[in-house]
Amino acid sequence: MHDRKSFTVFKTALGWSGAAVSELGVTKIVLPRKEEKSAVRELSRAERGLLSSNTAIAFSILEKTAALLKKCFSGGPVSFDLPLDMRYYTVFQQAVWQATAAIPYGETRTYSWVAKRINNPKAVRAVGQALGANPLPIIIPCHRVISSAGTLGGFSGGIGMKQKLLELEIKCK
Repeated sequence: MHDRKSFTVFKTALGWSGAAVSELGVTKIVLPRKEEKSAVRELSRAERGLLSSNTAIAFSILEKTAALLKKCFSGGPVSFDLPLDMRYYTVFQQAVWQATAAIPYGETRTYSWVAKRINNPKAVRAVGQALGANPLPIIIPCHRVISSAGTLGGFSGGIGMKQKLLELEIKCK
């Protein structure tokens, strides 16, 4: 484990992943990468301004986040009961992410479903943009959102990673 005051990088079954935290909760998740340095670089950028004033709390959150992500990327169903720090995001983004978090493990919904769920049915493209800006993939399972045509749509970790995550969930459901 590569530990710093506010982030950690760790090896999972799918590659190098990581998480950043503030004293309020998880602020960033890095999806698995082939190289450790790639995850470190992304989290280093996210770390600016997030150094925790309470390192005991931050370390506890990091340990729990790493354990849950390792289990998730190994194919186990996980309940992410972690504190999240989403204070720097818009009300719209937070509404989209909250609706997305309600999608059950191993199931998918469409961008249109999310837009209707937040009472803004015409905001399908904006929903896609909010999901593209999701700093907490997996915890906020944007990989479970697909196009109305049934195609995978986009994903910040790439379509291959989205497919792997969905396959893991379906297999373990």
